[in-house]
Amino acid sequence: MQKNPFNSLLGKMIVTKEGKRLGFVRDITFETGSGEVIHLVVKDATPYTRNLNLERVGSNDLLIPYNAIIAIGDFLIVSEEDLV
Repeated sequence: MQKNPFNSLLGKMIVTKEGKRLGFVRDITFETGSGEVIHLVVKDATPYTRNLNLERVGSNDLLIPYNAIIAIGDFLIVSEEDLV
C-alpha cells in the first residue's frame, strides 16, 4: 500500500468493496513505538455500520481495522470480510 499523509485520509468516506457506505474517517490510531496504523476511527457511521460487530471507542465511534483497507483513493475501500 502506498504511503498517504495522515491528513489526506481524514474526512474520506469509507465504503465496502460491494459499495456499502460505512461512514467517514474521524481519526486514525497507531502504535506509538513503530508508527504502525492500527485502526480508522469512524464518524457519522451509517445504520449498516452500527449493526456490524466492530470495536467501539466511547459511545459513538467505531473502529475499523487498518488491515481491512484494500484501496485508498477518493474513498477508503475496505473488505467487509476483514471487519468481523
